[in-house]
Amino acid sequence: MPILLAFVQVALHLPGIARYGYFRDELYYLACARHLAWGYVDQPPLSIAALAGWRALFGDSLASIHVVPILLGAATVVLTAALARRLGGGPYARFLAALAAAFSPIYLGTTRYWSMNSFDLLFWTAGALLLHRCLERGSRRDWILFGVLVGLGLMNKISVLWFAGGSFLAMALTPGRRRLLTPWPWIAAAIAGALFLPYVLWEMGHGWPTLEFMRNATAEKNVHFSPVAFAAQQVMAMNPAALPIWLTGLVATIRSPEPGRRGLGVTFLAVAVVLVASGASKPDYLAPAYPMLLAPGAVAIERALSRRRLRWIGPALPAAVALLGLVALPIAVPILPVDAYVRYSRALGITPPQAERLAVADLPQHYADMFGWEEISAAVGEAYRSLPPADRARAIVIAQNYGEAAALEFFGPKTGEFPRVACGHNSYWYWGVGRWKGEVAIVLGGDLDGYRKRFSRLEPEGVVPPTRGMPYERNLTISVIRGLRVPMAEYWRWERLII
Repeated sequence: MPILLAFVQVALHLPGIARYGYFRDELYYLACARHLAWGYVDQPPLSIAALAGWRALFGDSLASIHVVPILLGAATVVLTAALARRLGGGPYARFLAALAAAFSPIYLGTTRYWSMNSFDLLFWTAGALLLHRCLERGSRRDWILFGVLVGLGLMNKISVLWFAGGSFLAMALTPGRRRLLTPWPWIAAAIAGALFLPYVLWEMGHGWPTLEFMRNATAEKNVHFSPVAFAAQQVMAMNPAALPIWLTGLVATIRSPEPGRRGLGVTFLAVAVVLVASGASKPDYLAPAYPMLLAPGAVAIERALSRRRLRWIGPALPAAVALLGLVALPIAVPILPVDAYVRYSRALGITPPQAERLAVADLPQHYADMFGWEEISAAVGEAYRSLPPADRARAIVIAQNYGEAAALEFFGPKTGEFPRVACGHNSYWYWGVGRWKGEVAIVLGGDLDGYRKRFSRLEPEGVVPPTRGMPYERNLTISVIRGLRVPMAEYWRWERLII
């Protein structure tokens, strides 16, 4: 049955696998895949290296690059059921745990496009399974696998540090603490550290930009949630009907005398406390931890069904999870035409949480960021090709954020002759301007007064036509700047933006 539910989740994705367009971050990841390195400003390299390999083999069409995250989501469903089985769950518990994972709006939304987050779901769920095995039995092979998994997880997303820290507390605060008296947890930590070391060295060599990125995002970008608001977002993100499952799992794990089972609850609570205390965590940050509760919750509910007065829960709870999951499906996966989606979301009165301090319009950010890129690229390409031949030979395009820059790099050459794209945002800042000497450039948007101060001439060329993209990507100005009159290093420091 869990395998069947994995196929069901894949089927839920299929109508939207190539609908709308490339997501902003997806375009950026494709750009990163053209600049393979041991690290990037906003992420470690594993998911980028995987994308580079997949792209080389199967191309970078929308349908192609969406296959992997969809399969990772299906694997997460199967692993959640496997964790329930390891905890002693029978067929019903495995089915209920897998169903809750398969119909989770946040899991469906996370695995609809390529990102490190879809890999993250798999690493956390597999990590929970191995953590339980280590705390219960702790064979050498289990500890080595755990160290490898944590190390690879860190090379995908550094938030796995939360999982690693929670796992250490799980060992220290349960009877599993005796494992800390053996060398194997420390060997596992050494293995994880060795795998993570290349990224740490990259960070050191580049001045720790990811720490700067996280500070700036917390202070200037992410919306601050109260504990109550954060909890409410969790309920909606995981599917309201799944609330009894994971709450039961939390109680069951914390009260359990078994070190492995209790360790799952301690790990989840440790991560949740860190995220709530930060005050600026996005709702999806806690999402990978929920299989640690869904599996034991499903097992506890299965055992409770032996009581006659609770048997009605057996069919009612899965039906509610599936029904509410289907209701939320168009919010998580782009299965509807745009106008139909707008009508649907308004009829429900449901909009996804605004996790960043950005204006939204008729589409939420996670959909609006899939529109407008081709129109922007076409307008910039037309402006570039209107330049005299001598200027075109020396010109570049300057964008203001990683989404614009990545879209211009991806779609620009499809419009005709197109120059190098430069941007001071995130990893683009490190990729620089190539051999450009500041003679002439096409500028998309930006601080025009700032450009006037640093260049001899600025000439307006036009405005990008309106699109369904984010409001700040609409009506962007296109300008031509000429004659850099400050040192290139000084100018490029001015362009630097890491957030």
